[in-house]
Amino acid sequence: MAEKVNGMTTGKRLGDGVVTVVLNAILITFSASCIFPLVWMFYSSLKVKREFNANIMGLPPNPTLNNYRDIITNQDYHIADSLINSIRTTVLSVFLILLFGFIVGYILARVKFAFNRVIWLMMLMGMLIPVHSLLVPIYIVFNTTKMNNQWYTLLFPYIAFGMPIAVFLIHSYVKTIPTALEEAASIDGSTFTNTLFRIIMPICKPVLVTIAIIQTFSCWNEFSFALVLLRDVGLHTVPLAMTQFTGQFSSDYPKIMSAMLITMSPIVVMYFAFSKNIIKGMVAGVVKG
Repeated sequence: MAEKVNGMTTGKRLGDGVVTVVLNAILITFSASCIFPLVWMFYSSLKVKREFNANIMGLPPNPTLNNYRDIITNQDYHIADSLINSIRTTVLSVFLILLFGFIVGYILARVKFAFNRVIWLMMLMGMLIPVHSLLVPIYIVFNTTKMNNQWYTLLFPYIAFGMPIAVFLIHSYVKTIPTALEEAASIDGSTFTNTLFRIIMPICKPVLVTIAIIQTFSCWNEFSFALVLLRDVGLHTVPLAMTQFTGQFSSDYPKIMSAMLITMSPIVVMYFAFSKNIIKGMVAGVVKG
């Protein structure tokens, strides 16, 4: 009986070990498939165009940083300007989305008034409207009012299309906060503004971080509105600047990859700097939402 039990225990351990090895192999393969494109982009950016066309997957025979130097020094590519434009537009858009979304979401969750339900339904409908279906009317409005081709042009559509999801998440999160906190603060003499920004906002930090993550990537990678509303090359954002490397009949892929790595750097630095907060915010936002 003891041998049988020991045999079963040994077999179970062996089976668990095999399952663990298989699962680890799958996870390692998946991780490698995610990391390899970045590695391939990096060593391909060290090639010249001729070497890349001769062997797309091979390592660079003569590694060089000329692509990076050309991109940074050549004013025709406008990489520096596009980075500044994207950073400015993204930071301002995300900040205003968080500010307005938090105020509107809190009011819709806590204050009862005549058009509360109507505004809430309009916010929900805003998430259902395809962005590209509004490109033409937005272009006509901006062109008529002379608001296109300005440094602040993209702030309006970015904030408008970012507000619905922000209001939705904040509204759902505020609903989970006990009203006793606000009542206690009111009894202690706290004003509405003080309660809103010093008591409720810190509690909503996880969902605010989640919204900031979503909107940062959305604003940074947005292409359609930037293409339609901006004519001046000096106002182009990163996605538009990347089109400068594509010709009519051929493309310089090593330079494209070099430019992509340069323009990805702010987002990558931000991710590693706030990785813990990003993970906590996403998990808390999912649970609370």
